[in-house]
Amino acid sequence: MANKHGSLSIDSDNLFPIIKKWLYSDHDIFYRELISNGCDAITKLKKLDMMGEYSLPADYKAKIQVIVNPEEKTLTFIDNGLGMTADEVEEYINQIAFSGATDFIEKYKDKSNDDQIIGHFGLGFYSAFMVADEVTIDTLSYKEGATAVHWSCDGGTEFDMKDGDKTTVGTEITLFLNEDCLEFANEYRAREVIEKYCSFMPTEIYLSKANAPEEYETIDKEDVKDTDKVIEEIHEEAKTEEKENDKGEKEIVEVSPAKDKVKIVKRPVPLNDTNPLWAKNPSECTDEDYKEFYRKVFMDYKEPLFWIHLNMDYPFNLKGILYFPKINTEYDSIEGTIKLYNNQVFIADNIKEVIPEFLMLLKGVIDCPDLPLNVSRSALQNDGFVKKISEYITKKVADKLIGMCKTEKENYEKYWDDISPFIKYGCLKDTKFCDKMNDYILFKDINDKYQTLPELLVPVEDEKKDDEKTTEDAKTEESKSDDAKEEEKEPERSTIYYVTDKAQQGQYIKMFKEQGMNAVILDHNIDTSFITQLEQRNEHYQFKRIDADVTDALKSDDAADLTEETNTLSDLFKKTLNNDKLTVKVESLKDADVASILTLSEQGRRMQDMMKMYAAGGMGGMDPNMFAADQTLTLNANNALVKYLFEHKDSEHSGMFAEQLYDLAMLSNQPLSAEAMTKFVKRSNDIMLLLTK
Repeated sequence: MANKHGSLSIDSDNLFPIIKKWLYSDHDIFYRELISNGCDAITKLKKLDMMGEYSLPADYKAKIQVIVNPEEKTLTFIDNGLGMTADEVEEYINQIAFSGATDFIEKYKDKSNDDQIIGHFGLGFYSAFMVADEVTIDTLSYKEGATAVHWSCDGGTEFDMKDGDKTTVGTEITLFLNEDCLEFANEYRAREVIEKYCSFMPTEIYLSKANAPEEYETIDKEDVKDTDKVIEEIHEEAKTEEKENDKGEKEIVEVSPAKDKVKIVKRPVPLNDTNPLWAKNPSECTDEDYKEFYRKVFMDYKEPLFWIHLNMDYPFNLKGILYFPKINTEYDSIEGTIKLYNNQVFIADNIKEVIPEFLMLLKGVIDCPDLPLNVSRSALQNDGFVKKISEYITKKVADKLIGMCKTEKENYEKYWDDISPFIKYGCLKDTKFCDKMNDYILFKDINDKYQTLPELLVPVEDEKKDDEKTTEDAKTEESKSDDAKEEEKEPERSTIYYVTDKAQQGQYIKMFKEQGMNAVILDHNIDTSFITQLEQRNEHYQFKRIDADVTDALKSDDAADLTEETNTLSDLFKKTLNNDKLTVKVESLKDADVASILTLSEQGRRMQDMMKMYAAGGMGGMDPNMFAADQTLTLNANNALVKYLFEHKDSEHSGMFAEQLYDLAMLSNQPLSAEAMTKFVKRSNDIMLLLTK
């Protein structure tokens, strides 16, 4: 072929500055593009061999070599794929953006269903000019009688192409790095980038440093391969030790037999795993395989709780593994990583279009060859298709969790405290996920037992049915009042009580347990939003904190009139506390040891908690106290101290006792302010001093 000079077939002379600055956001990504192009060429050659259009040599071993040369400031990528003819260089390189992979698949689409082709020549190749002042290509096509081609370009729109001297089939691309990018010719930097983008590419990748001295290793002679370069044969004598036998006599014992070893030139080790765990059938993988893969990919040596192996062929091809790490209760500190691959080529971490937001709390890998990527592989196209992938992933996660709840309940309960923030966050973010998970969300109760929502509601519903049956026996339909009939039209909500702090609300828990009542633990900062959403989506139940009201079950059956006590003590407490908004009730409670209970309205307290959360996150300028929940102080008419206070309401100490009862009730509800605590401690001392007089 005569020397050929010409202009690249492009639309604008400004294409190179665009490639260098805008097409790829990360300059190190050229490694991925050039190596994946090499994988592409090797895949094509194997396909031609498989289809009988070419015969690979018997000793053929597919590989990609990356050679760094810091002295010469060059970087070379060598593959033993199908190579290119001069016409193909003209078509795939000189005509920028023509996709060689697309053309190849179109030509052979009827001969093979397995078109696992990664990259493409065209813009991918030109990513090299982000870091190089000049790029050369030396290539020899697999076609019989083909002539080697040498191509070079200095980053402008002019190229030079002539016959080359390459003697082996494949392609060699050399980058002459510019002064700003010499780091990429550093062996350690090259290793870092290759491991970042190419750890699981389907062809073995080898990295070496030009002119580096040979390294050696010693192996057993029986393990020598034909390809090994033997430097020296070594004989190791048997090792012996003096030991005492069963009779107490000392004797010489052989502890290591004699060995013949050889010193060889160190065998090259590929940087990548060509058959990653996610590409295997789940039945082939052991628990230890999954754990080892997790440690290797995420450098996390804490074992994951469990994992989901995704393996789908229709309507799109998707494989992957999602790991559930130990999350604990601090939602704000959760940081997950889900790596997205396209045919084993790393694309990016946590692409929100593919990975549902709540799943980004997990760690894992997802490989989808069908992803509609743009030319730089850095962005997604075809939103409708991508949405289906996202929905599928969500469904598989829900199916796994539901399956565990049904068939591995013990393990599911064991993991629950760690994974509940993730599941609740998912329910808040994804209504379909919430619909599927609704009956499989666990609630830990005050007896440390786990129950689902249906299980929690069963006793309440049964009790309601019994009450309704009794009512029907006592009254006929005709005797019901219009108000009662109207009330029946409104759905009655079952109440699920909950605890946010077992220590703080210990008094309420004790009272509930004594009456055989139950409550669930909701102590995570996501729970307020979570239960509010559940209530909005279901009209049959409501959540109330255990201190939201005094239920009838805690009251005694004594129907005594307590109007006088209520009026008297209400006046005393409001005057003493200087709080006209405080509601004071006197009730006969079953537990005589309980003197006072402070309850806050559920909705008011939730609003206040939400405002505090917004304020803590710097998202609001309103004072949370503007939404202070309505307080109700319930005094126990059966308690000796309350009786004494009623009978001695005019005593000089009645005000002090009233303040103390209020603070004691408050302490069972929430911490006192610093000022209130100071007063409480002093008042407690004063009360004890009264006993000494």
